[in-house]
Amino acid sequence: MALRLAEAQHLRLHDVASHKGRPYFRLLCHRYSVAVAASSTIISPSSAEDVAPLEQLKTSSVKYLLGRSEEQLTQLALSYSEKKYRGTQLHELLYKAKGRDLNEFLQLPKSFRERLIADNWRIGRSEIHHTVASTDGTLKALLKLEDARIIEAVGIPVEEARGINRLTVCVSSQVGCPLRCSFCATGKGGYSRNLKAHEIVDQVLTIEKLFQHRVTNVVFMGMGEPMLNLNAVLAAHKCLNEDVGIGQRMMTISTVGVPNTIARLAEHKLQSTLAISLHAPNQEIREKIVPSAKTYPLQALLADCKDYFVKTHRRISFEYTLLAGVNDGEEHAMELTDLLHKWRLGYHVNLIPYNPVSESDFKRPYKASMLAFERILNDRGVIASIRQTRGVDANAACGQLRNEFQKSPLK
Repeated sequence: MALRLAEAQHLRLHDVASHKGRPYFRLLCHRYSVAVAASSTIISPSSAEDVAPLEQLKTSSVKYLLGRSEEQLTQLALSYSEKKYRGTQLHELLYKAKGRDLNEFLQLPKSFRERLIADNWRIGRSEIHHTVASTDGTLKALLKLEDARIIEAVGIPVEEARGINRLTVCVSSQVGCPLRCSFCATGKGGYSRNLKAHEIVDQVLTIEKLFQHRVTNVVFMGMGEPMLNLNAVLAAHKCLNEDVGIGQRMMTISTVGVPNTIARLAEHKLQSTLAISLHAPNQEIREKIVPSAKTYPLQALLADCKDYFVKTHRRISFEYTLLAGVNDGEEHAMELTDLLHKWRLGYHVNLIPYNPVSESDFKRPYKASMLAFERILNDRGVIASIRQTRGVDANAACGQLRNEFQKSPLK
């Protein structure tokens, strides 16, 4: 049975019934636990538990403090007959001290802590299962969730002579990924579930703690498709902005494209960057490397991008993974510029050298080929740059995130 709309993320497809790829969408819906109503509507589980009013949580088994605003925490304190400032203390202990256990919150009265614990309130921090350091300073953290699933977050520092100048964290939004892009390791490991908002926020706090440095940038480009978990992503985005203190313009939300979600994101008028994982200059190539393109054609995706720009006035970034002999030719570069100019979307293209993934036959193009591709784009009026590869030796680079401790595919 479809969930009530008030409790669900509601996505209306572009006439799903007419798609030849409808069985693919049915399979996709089954994998990430969504119901398809008779009206050809996808309704996915919401992250309502992350923002639900306190009175709705009385019957919940486990409740999480992480992800809640100072106002919500103040209301929580008042509901336990505590002073308002106890909510502010909770907020500081969560987001500044980055506490992991309520018993560590000694600033709070013991009786308050004990009542919270008795009522099944938890911080919501995940155990650090393992860390892998790259020679370039990139650090990958594997976090063990409460259900024993493991996700990955990556800290990418930019250092100057005086130390770290900028620290970017690449966060995951799902355990695995159901979209299975052919060049990406995450999809090869299967898919389990959406992350909750506090599990996304926790990744940022973990990287801050490991580096002992404030995170300056957040990119939703880790494991999973953010738009398939948009409720939790938006809740985490709000928390990272308002509670952790990361500017909206310092955050990027990436998507390979999910019908109707770009329009929904536009309604929020975020000041963050939308990054479209394009990876191909035409429908034929895109279908081969991005299976979901069969049900969300390139032209429909770009039309939604155009509408997004008109509504938000925010530049869209296009991600393009260069695959030797597949999409890296000069003819592909020219076709890509024509495509973006047609839609007046030639704002910026991030060219990503393919990063090696086991079980994949793709190859990284030679440097000369990548430079030629970049030059053609820039010469034809499309701003493009080749992304600096970070963390390859730690399997922490773009497209490499797949928990090596998960021996069997996720289900």
